Amino acid sequence: MERLEYQFGAGQPARGRTVSGVVSSGDLEVLLEPAPAGRTTVAVQTSVDGYGGTWKALLERVFGAGDLPAARIEINDNGATPGVVRMRIEQAYEQANDGGRP
Repeated sequence: MERLEYQFGAGQPARGRTVSGVVSSGDLEVLLEPAPAGRTTVAVQTSVDGYGGTWKALLERVFGAGDLPAARIEINDNGATPGVVRMRIEQAYEQANDGGRP
């Protein structure tokens, strides 16, 4: 198990809280809640050690522009592919924009 933490620039706070995905399915889950404007924090708990560089590169592609809503994000990973990670993050933001409805 490895825990990784990252920070990125962001826009205004996300509109709601949400959970996207299910970690017990062998995939991953993304928990998202609003954060103060200007900063997104991402904490990753992963069952796969040694992939910090891969996580950093993936998250920089997703959050690097700094234009997504500000959020505190918790990612619980059980070996998901980068494509699934991006999809779950996008789903979480979409659900948060709908007021947090899953």
